[in-house]
Amino acid sequence: MKGIIDSTLREGAQSPGIAFTATDKLAIVGLLDRLGIEEIELGIATPHDPALTDLFTACRKQKIRARLALWCRCLKSDIHHAATLRPDILSLSIPSSDIHLKERLRKDARWAMRVTSEAIGQARALGIRQISVGMEDATRADPTLLKQMCRTALEAGAVRVRLADTVGIASPQSMQNLVREIRAVCPLEIAVHTHNDFGMATANSIAALEAGASWADATILGLGERAGTSRLEELAGYLSLASGTREYQTRLLRPLCKLVARAVERPINPQHPLIGRDIFTCESGLHLQGLTRNPATYEPYDPKLVGSCRRLLIGSKTGKRALSDKLSDLGYSLDKQTIDKTLPLIRQHAMTAGRSLSDQEISDLVTPSAAMTGSTSPQGA
Repeated sequence: MKGIIDSTLREGAQSPGIAFTATDKLAIVGLLDRLGIEEIELGIATPHDPALTDLFTACRKQKIRARLALWCRCLKSDIHHAATLRPDILSLSIPSSDIHLKERLRKDARWAMRVTSEAIGQARALGIRQISVGMEDATRADPTLLKQMCRTALEAGAVRVRLADTVGIASPQSMQNLVREIRAVCPLEIAVHTHNDFGMATANSIAALEAGASWADATILGLGERAGTSRLEELAGYLSLASGTREYQTRLLRPLCKLVARAVERPINPQHPLIGRDIFTCESGLHLQGLTRNPATYEPYDPKLVGSCRRLLIGSKTGKRALSDKLSDLGYSLDKQTIDKTLPLIRQHAMTAGRSLSDQEISDLVTPSAAMTGSTSPQGA
């Protein structure tokens, strides 16, 4: 695989109610580059967005290492404007399904192939050498037409085709099948753009990469139209920490996501994969026992790898072993009888409070029990 294409400033910016400031955009690009993301879409090529020119200029001044990409309609005016910005790669978009070609645009397959060829030719004539062609709604396209359009892109000089699951209907298996079908007839690099309408976007992206796709689109926090797209933090985390196929700077995922969350005024779920506040917080007895003996029993990777830390809590679900370990950490040396008497007090207090207990609350509950049995109090008490 080649890597991840971040589309936060293009697809993500299309989310309702979102408007990134120039400062936000540059900060996001800077963190994405430090994270190690290989390609970043800076926006949509249109003469009506002068801020895009400023963003390109600022990125070049900062010596961004990632490829700077533009998304572009197959319109002569947009392609001409894109050429003035000198993107490292231009992503042209063309519909590939009947519902888009015939019902939305009132066009046919012949038109789609002609426009694709002409758009690539115009971009190349204007000096753009790296051209990707995005096949909109590829997962609902007629397979024969989709293959013809990919071959047209190849013959016209494109370097990549991007298969879009525009309405998020694909499954990992169907996405793999599609990638393999296109690979069999077209030697171009393949990218995928997956939507999350059924919660499958990240899984579909990973499946596509495993089937031989070179690139996968993603956005920070999965921002995008409707239910959003593949989440960059999940995709980068999986590729680095689970499959080991990439080496992204995963400690930067949290600050990157927090930056975007603040910019779009959306909270991060405490259990959000890889970046959530509580994903390494545990209270249940069985898990606490395993974590204290070997963290790998219930953790897929070291919390430090994503800039987090482990928190083991005492509450209504705590067992004897976990309580004993916690009390030892607090400096107590209690016998089994005292532990047996203390545990119901701990659980009841936590249930009444509706939360886990602080160290002070635990000590307050333990001390009377310790006094009754003559067990040892915390050292120095």
